[in-house]
Amino acid sequence: MTTRLLRATSASTGPSTAPGRVCFVGLGNLPVLAREYSDRRAGGAELQQTLLARALVRRGWPVSMIVADHGQPDGAVWDGVKTYKAYRPKAGIPVIRFVHPRWTGLHAAMRRADADIYYTSCAGGHLAQVVLFARGRGRKVAFRVASDSDCDPRALLVDYWRDRKLYAWGLARADLVLAQSSAQQQALARNFGVSSAVIDPLFEAAGRRPPLEARDIAALWIGNLRPLKRPELLLEAAAQLPRLSFHLIGGPLPGTEAFFEQVRRRAAALPNVTFHGFVPQHRIADYIERARMLVSTSEIEGFPNTYLQAWSRGTPVVAFIDPQQLIGSQGLGIVVSDVEGLCAAVAKLAGEAEEWHAASARSHRYIDSRADVQQTVSQYTEALSGLIRASEGA
Repeated sequence: MTTRLLRATSASTGPSTAPGRVCFVGLGNLPVLAREYSDRRAGGAELQQTLLARALVRRGWPVSMIVADHGQPDGAVWDGVKTYKAYRPKAGIPVIRFVHPRWTGLHAAMRRADADIYYTSCAGGHLAQVVLFARGRGRKVAFRVASDSDCDPRALLVDYWRDRKLYAWGLARADLVLAQSSAQQQALARNFGVSSAVIDPLFEAAGRRPPLEARDIAALWIGNLRPLKRPELLLEAAAQLPRLSFHLIGGPLPGTEAFFEQVRRRAAALPNVTFHGFVPQHRIADYIERARMLVSTSEIEGFPNTYLQAWSRGTPVVAFIDPQQLIGSQGLGIVVSDVEGLCAAVAKLAGEAEEWHAASARSHRYIDSRADVQQTVSQYTEALSGLIRASEGA
């Protein structure tokens, strides 16, 4: 299993063999794809889909994307990706809207896209909807795991029993399942009886790598403000380290507005904490470049895009979750298990210049030594081309 971390760049790598029409089904992708809509929330799965879509376009693949209707023209194109809108996020009557406009709107957009492969991510009932459409027309479905929780039916971040069942049904019938790590691959086989391939995540080209003295944020936290991300642990550390500056970036998810307000009020009571709320994806890097470290307090993750963004900018990571044991084994920051350890790690990297410089250098060297855009995109194109070949041979 590969553990290489690979990044997307703007360099053209030439056409792939036998490209097919790929449609990314990601209703939340528009804020990442189009900056004029970046005032809306988007997460790691949306970033990954958009990076891959752009990379495929650079290789000559016809690429489309199904997104939510935010008032943009249907068929609008950004970076060579043609978009089709499914439905407005809040349209329809509760319960009934599951069928119309959501199911009907999604299938209508998929019909207009007319792709050979429909590519989607994240556990949810939408996977079954995509599979049903594709199977009825002889098309293929690729599903990309977005989090460790997608691999365990007991940990699914899916609200309704109906959608959990639809997800399991769709997962068993997807033509290609892609995992982020061997641990996810094993969990999918164990919990769902599903085979998968491991392909490393893409990430944006590295930006600036400012020196320690130019970084005015001691500890930076980024994530959606939901209970499982545990931002309160960062605030506990901030309360115990009043001389250090802590910055918190994150907006609420639907249904977590009360939790968002609770965190915001608690942050406002701490003079050394700056609460930013939602920040558009294209501005996140600016804060990472100002930070001495990125802090992750989440209790469950896949392979966080923020880790890759941080390491590529020489920013060490302090975290409770260590995917593939990279932080500990490669010295890319510090792994912690409680608030006491978090405080010690933050104080160490913020206050000991020699320790920070060593961790920062290891972080960007690790990324640089494993950054091979041709190889990672080739892994995706080969997997997708395999679906095309299988369809042609059927």
